[in-house]
Amino acid sequence: MIVSGRLVETGQAVELVLDTCRVGHIQALDSVTDLWIAPGFIDIQVNGYAGHDANAADVTPETIAELVRALWKVGVTSVCPTVTTQSEARMCRSLQAIAAACETDPLIQRSVPCVHVEGPHISPEDGPRGAHPIEHVRPPSLAEFRRWQEASGGRVGIVTVAPEHPGSVEYIRALAAEGVIVALGHTAADGDQIHAAADAGARLSTHLGNGSHATISRHPNYIWEQLAEDRLAASLIFDGHHLPPAVMKSMLRAKGLDRSILVSDSVAVAGLAPGTYKTAVGGRVELLPSGRLTLLGTPYLAGSAAALPVGIANTIRHAGVTLAEAVRLATANPARLLGLDRSDGWGSIRSGATADLVVFRVDAQTLELTIDLTVVAGEVVYRREG
Repeated sequence: MIVSGRLVETGQAVELVLDTCRVGHIQALDSVTDLWIAPGFIDIQVNGYAGHDANAADVTPETIAELVRALWKVGVTSVCPTVTTQSEARMCRSLQAIAAACETDPLIQRSVPCVHVEGPHISPEDGPRGAHPIEHVRPPSLAEFRRWQEASGGRVGIVTVAPEHPGSVEYIRALAAEGVIVALGHTAADGDQIHAAADAGARLSTHLGNGSHATISRHPNYIWEQLAEDRLAASLIFDGHHLPPAVMKSMLRAKGLDRSILVSDSVAVAGLAPGTYKTAVGGRVELLPSGRLTLLGTPYLAGSAAALPVGIANTIRHAGVTLAEAVRLATANPARLLGLDRSDGWGSIRSGATADLVVFRVDAQTLELTIDLTVVAGEVVYRREG
């Protein structure tokens, strides 16, 4: 298979020869094209999309498979399905569905590098808890983590926790020793607790700037502390609603391009028409024509209704970065966090790297991305009509 376009990383027009599941020969061209070629986008936080909900009470393996397939259409070749705060039985049901989907379809398994468990070991406080149900918030438990791994077939690779819980340092240390990425999120922790968590092996802040109180102390506070903690990378929701443009720009500059990762945090109603919906997390929610998703009758956000390409476009619009830098936040950086860059060269396009890639166009006026082609392991999984 041959793919032509301009490499996002260099701007060079090229012809890629895909040799089965890997990138083979790369030939430079002199032609002019409006097609861009990038590594496949990697989204490490997805609750749902296009009506498919990883946390639904009736979730099935096909739910997960359809979720992954829907994301291929927006250029996401690797996704970490995100299981959120519920009863342990309900969470394990989602984990079992993810495992079964991967075991049934090798291409789905290829697209799911790991599972992200967000909660239930989060702050019980209004604000930091977000839309997670308070009745299921509970302290960290290694025994429960073991049951998650059993249900998922060992696929839990990211766990978001609030480090102010008693026993959280020991919990973080144990998970980190097993290679699990521990993220801090939905937290009201103080600086000492945040730094102790980093000492224990925490490596990430989950959607920094969100899942927090509406009003906090000017300084110190848990946002500044995480921004200043160089051992923590930060995932950021740049959907145009979770963080204002000035905050987006400031956080990206403070954390730096190397330690910033774009996530969608999309929920099942993402990609659907505006209206009122019932979701597993948050209950009754309203998707406004602007794309803002709120808890029905309140101004509070209930997750994101935007896919990762929206975040890439907003990063260029509001954060003063180039297309190449914005794409890097959704490719090379999450690949490095997950260790995928070392194993198969995910997150970059070079000879010998795995052939996960996306071909797209960028509107010169709006900066919106239009996906033309998505390839997973050398196989075309989406091609835009026309």
